[in-house]
Amino acid sequence: MDRRSFLTKASVGGVAAAGSAVLAAPAIAQSMPTVTWRLTSSFPKSLDTIYGAAETMANAVSAMTDGKFKIQVFAAGEIVGGLQAMDAAAAGTVEAAHTATYYYWGKDPAWALGTCVPFGPNQRQMNAWYYYGGGRDLLNKFYAKKGLYGLQCGNTGVQMGGWYRKEIKTLDDIKGLKMRIGGTGGKVLSALGAVPQQIAGGDIYPALEKGTLDACEWVGPYDDEKLGFYKVAPYYYYPGWWEGGPALTTLVNKKKWEELPKQYQTVLMTANQAADLDMMAHYDAVNPAALKRLVANGAKLRPFPKEILSAAFDAAHKIYADISATNPSFKEIWDSQSVYIREGFLWDQVAEYTYDTFMMIQQQAGKL
Repeated sequence: MDRRSFLTKASVGGVAAAGSAVLAAPAIAQSMPTVTWRLTSSFPKSLDTIYGAAETMANAVSAMTDGKFKIQVFAAGEIVGGLQAMDAAAAGTVEAAHTATYYYWGKDPAWALGTCVPFGPNQRQMNAWYYYGGGRDLLNKFYAKKGLYGLQCGNTGVQMGGWYRKEIKTLDDIKGLKMRIGGTGGKVLSALGAVPQQIAGGDIYPALEKGTLDACEWVGPYDDEKLGFYKVAPYYYYPGWWEGGPALTTLVNKKKWEELPKQYQTVLMTANQAADLDMMAHYDAVNPAALKRLVANGAKLRPFPKEILSAAFDAAHKIYADISATNPSFKEIWDSQSVYIREGFLWDQVAEYTYDTFMMIQQQAGKL
């Protein structure tokens, strides 16, 4: 049984157990209206784990409603471009979009906080804040201004720090660095003297090869391997401090959300939460082998020097303070997230970090 089949069956069982017999009784299922939606993704099908989250969610929705509620998923470019996904959902061109909200930070910096900002929460902290710390409500308070309702749908976990043609040893190596990176991460690197570039995925490799780019960031081993960056920019740095726990979101046209029967709203929430869990599990399953293959093919793993991490951390928090001084939405969401970052790491260092560190030592000693 494959993981998506299992997920669908598990979701059906979970909803039935949690919500009396709302979805289980055939008579009730037959009374449900037929609803068909279109969802535009910000991602190509080649990114099967990120793009696949929307399909996982849509399949679960269909299974839980006996095919009464169907969501057809379209890859980036099939209806609108990847960076127009949010606008298409807000305008009603489609009923929903699956996207990374930080793509729209140029419209309002608060958009970035629905995905991640540099030195923001890791995946577990993001989930704790979103599901139990009021994060879902705070984000939807912001999304409502744009005529949207959001449901978290996926997370990659902490990403890698990108591919570089030369080693990065000091802050001086950042100055003048032409790097493919956008969003708040690009703003922070700009403060350190780098030159951020916005380049489409398909144009990155030739730009690195020709030297018009010095570096690029993408996602992590599984997705990076497909693009072959190691052949022209062999230094592979970690961690991706600008993406400690980047969440993906299903943005639904708010009017369409409000038109849904309550049962369908519950189904959609459950399916998104299932896909949210599934994406992280998938990445954890495929990244280790991909990293081994990359190193075997010549990738040179390097950690970012602490000097660079510290300078980037300080620059990022100055930027957040400046934005918060003039943007109430950003301040409200960031102040709330910050509590979960601070308290989360207080807890993590007690048990999680100690356990993980010990087990890593055993792995390095060949005892596992």
